[in-house]
Amino acid sequence: MAGVSETRSTVPVAGHNRITTQALTSTARAAAAEILGVQPAKIRATFSDDHGLLALLLALPLPVPPLSRVLDEPGIVASFGGPLLDRAEAARTPILARVQELSGARLSRVDIRIIGSTVTRGARVL
Repeated sequence: MAGVSETRSTVPVAGHNRITTQALTSTARAAAAEILGVQPAKIRATFSDDHGLLALLLALPLPVPPLSRVLDEPGIVASFGGPLLDRAEAARTPILARVQELSGARLSRVDIRIIGSTVTRGARVL
């Protein structure tokens, strides 16, 4: 039987596989949620063609500490991952890698648009 499984793995199977736009979008939202600590429902993900590859645009709010806590605890911003722009920049590569790993799609880039903030008490630990 060992020969049968080897033959099956090398013989091409007719047909094709496709990932729907909805599945790819859900995957991108889940990856961004995991990496940035944002609920997937609060993330908008859209794709566009970038010379044959996919460009991913994410629009999302990022969690921030209460301003009173920033005044009382100067290091609290760092415990959230740093300033908003630094966090978005740092998340681009891991999101790209995770979406490619999960979907098999080839992405050219990930753009992140910060559309708001959500005040939260706890720090995000990466």
